[in-house]
Amino acid sequence: MNDEHDDDQEPTQPIAAEGGAEPAPPPVSPWAPPAPGTAPLPQEPSRPEPTAVLASDSLGELRTEPQAGPPEAPPMAPSLLPPAPPAPPTTADLSVRRPQPGSSAGLRWPLVALIALLVGLGGGFLGALAYDQVSDDGGVQGPGYATGGLSDVDLEDVAPLDAPGSVADVAKVILPSTVQILAEYDGQDAGATGSGWVMDSNGHIVTNNHVVADAAKNSGPIVVVDHQRNRYDAEVVGRSPVYDLAILFVQDFDGLKPATMGYSAKLQVGEPVVAVGSPLGLHDTVTSGIVSYLHRPVTTGRTADDSSYIDAVQTDAAINPGNSGGPLVNQKGEVVGVNSAIATAGGGGSTDRDAGNIGVGFAIPVEQVRITADQILKSGKAQYPVIGAKVKTGGIPTGEGAELDEIIAKSPAEAAGLRKGDIITHVNGVRVTDGIGLIVAIRTYQPGQTIEFTVERGKDEQKVEVTLDGEDG
Repeated sequence: MNDEHDDDQEPTQPIAAEGGAEPAPPPVSPWAPPAPGTAPLPQEPSRPEPTAVLASDSLGELRTEPQAGPPEAPPMAPSLLPPAPPAPPTTADLSVRRPQPGSSAGLRWPLVALIALLVGLGGGFLGALAYDQVSDDGGVQGPGYATGGLSDVDLEDVAPLDAPGSVADVAKVILPSTVQILAEYDGQDAGATGSGWVMDSNGHIVTNNHVVADAAKNSGPIVVVDHQRNRYDAEVVGRSPVYDLAILFVQDFDGLKPATMGYSAKLQVGEPVVAVGSPLGLHDTVTSGIVSYLHRPVTTGRTADDSSYIDAVQTDAAINPGNSGGPLVNQKGEVVGVNSAIATAGGGGSTDRDAGNIGVGFAIPVEQVRITADQILKSGKAQYPVIGAKVKTGGIPTGEGAELDEIIAKSPAEAAGLRKGDIITHVNGVRVTDGIGLIVAIRTYQPGQTIEFTVERGKDEQKVEVTLDGEDG
């Protein structure tokens, strides 16, 4: 476990952008009292990072399975088709940050006035420490682990509904698999509340890291409450601050019904979806809406240590504080995402009390859940890809690409011949418009994969291949 902070900057750690101050991003705060929600920056969470809005963000990347654009779909419920090859995320066009509790922040972009992106949290700071149950010989000890990862647990592989159903049909099949989570926060039992869902028949629960981070760091109690209001003591198998995901384990899980994981890659904009969770502590709450956007680059977090970038599914289904970690579900009752963040009206003065749904919510794609859960079950840790460079973020977006501000020695970026000042315009042929878009684009791949950058250097344009390195987080 990387529980200790390293004074050395991470190769992909952000640096301050040149020039004057940029407009501060909208305030973000936890969905559950009193914890701030978050998602980590693209750098190793255990290393310190600049928290200023002007900071350049590192080039770590999400490791969701590459997903090609959605397949040609039938008139309704395209997400119910067979999985399609993954496609890299689209250009970055949205940034979310959560200021420190009690602080206020201006608008990140002038045109996004009065919008504050908040992590939909059930509580708990997004810590940078992973739950540690790794023995000295590199093996894993304790309950909840599986040597073969997801291949060693009993996953449901059949959709709950044979055909696209109504919201009532979907609610009927997903509610028994959705749980409320009560976790210690700031020394108070059940001080943080959130949501989660049953991943398999072996007692594993998926939720957001920020819901249980404080309890995990302080060995505080975590309780899972199911659809029938039965309570189960839970422990953390592993957490990924970088992806804002956590896997819990319940020893006595006979009463828990597993959900079925679908594919966000098959979703289409405008397709109906259902969100389930415990907003404001109101368990078994069901809301519905549509997919508003796919591959929305969103960054959330109050500080550098509790920030993350999400290749998000955007939805207008009502999501509020306490929905964090709950499932976003398609018309056949399959989980396609993990509700994680929301935008709220309120500008710089927005607080937890003021946070509320305005129809702009974000979910972590279920493909990322598969990757992160598989790694956590095997070792208690998750990895994310990095290239060993720093990219500029902040300022007024120009849409011209992502500018590299520093290349770390002996890094994949240096080996590929990248230089300070290079402008990255495409990743594997998909356009990138800014630094956040580049970070999210890289994070849709995995350590060890080789990806192609289109690079502008002065008046020249060239293709550069980079083999991704990995960091724990």
